[in-house]
Amino acid sequence: MLKPKKKISKRELKQDTLVTTYMKVQAFYDKYKKAISIGVTAAAVVVIAIVVFVKNRADNNERAVVQLAAVHQLYDNGQFQMAIDGVPERNVVGLKAIVDNFGSTRTGDLARFYLADAYFQLGKYAEALEHFENCSPSGDLLNASCLAGIAASYEALGNHTEAGNYFERAAAKDPTEGSMAEHLHNAARNYAQAGDKERALDLFRRIKKNYPTTTYGREADRYITQLSV
Repeated sequence: MLKPKKKISKRELKQDTLVTTYMKVQAFYDKYKKAISIGVTAAAVVVIAIVVFVKNRADNNERAVVQLAAVHQLYDNGQFQMAIDGVPERNVVGLKAIVDNFGSTRTGDLARFYLADAYFQLGKYAEALEHFENCSPSGDLLNASCLAGIAASYEALGNHTEAGNYFERAAAKDPTEGSMAEHLHNAARNYAQAGDKERALDLFRRIKKNYPTTTYGREADRYITQLSV
């Protein structure tokens, strides 16, 4: 199952929102401080507008956190269509609605990742690809997972060259050795299916050299032999 390797806590999500909104407020002030200083009344209006903006953003992210926590159990249990649609009678908002309502927040973007993977697990690869491509994750682990999701969707749709490209990009973002080897293996396998044997061989040799203790490193010779015939 495609999912981020590290879950993000509610506290981290709140802290990220506060930092982001503070930076936006500071940038706004730096840009317009001369105009703001014209009068106390004008300054008060600007401050009120900024406070409202910050509060709305924080409130939206908070609501997204609560809604995502409620629907995540359905996703974890493999009830993917229910996770997408939600369960109104149980007051569980679906992933699609969370993305529609709060997609601009960090938690909303995380919901978009789960929505994409839910579509993938249901075999709806075009929908999965669309949402994986629209993810804007922060952090290398989730970024790598999104790229791998794009790659897997392309592979399922039969576009092995693009799948190989995105698996390579996922490997470049993933900081864990085992996952890097896996992404490179998947990239090489897709290049081979696309008929690009040289590119595939290059990656299998790289896996053998750089990740010899992983499962993919130990299996690399077999693929190299097959492609060299």
